[in-house]
Amino acid sequence: MTTAEILKDCEQRMEKALEVFRNDLKGLRTGRASPQMLDSLRVDNYGTQSPIRDVASVTCPDASTIVIKPYSAESLKEIEKAIRNSDLGLAPNNDGKVIRLSIPPMSGDQRKKIVASIRKSAESAKVSCRNIRRDGNKHFDDAEKAKTMTEDERDRGKAKVQDLLKLYEGKIDSLSSSKEKEVMEQ
Repeated sequence: MTTAEILKDCEQRMEKALEVFRNDLKGLRTGRASPQMLDSLRVDNYGTQSPIRDVASVTCPDASTIVIKPYSAESLKEIEKAIRNSDLGLAPNNDGKVIRLSIPPMSGDQRKKIVASIRKSAESAKVSCRNIRRDGNKHFDDAEKAKTMTEDERDRGKAKVQDLLKLYEGKIDSLSSSKEKEVMEQ
């Protein structure tokens, strides 16, 4: 592999790790209603586990309410069951046509737990990026051993991978701190 190929591979993989972290953050409860809170929910749809967005429209008419309107009336009970069985801690209010979820304000302890969860998730994303750096460095070492690049090229490549790691760790820290700030707002 050439230096450019190794760097491109590392960058793509780090971008995927960052995207996984972003998706983890979307599903967290912040005290405000957000349709993304339900993205992780799977609903039994004719024997298949489907994302909630495939079986219903999810809207937020205000900051403390989520309204779920199923595309077919048969899936109403399944959606309600999925919400009750989830770890969101929300009680669905079913009126026969739509499901309303009231998002209660969070206590200080809940906020601290969510911030701890954000930090844990951020650290996992950073570890993934560090593992990608390790793999990239190994590719550079292997290429140098195979005599397809010089020691200087290997060292420059490793330095570029380290710069890439710092860039993605910075992005992860930035996302993490902004989400923590959002969660801690009263």
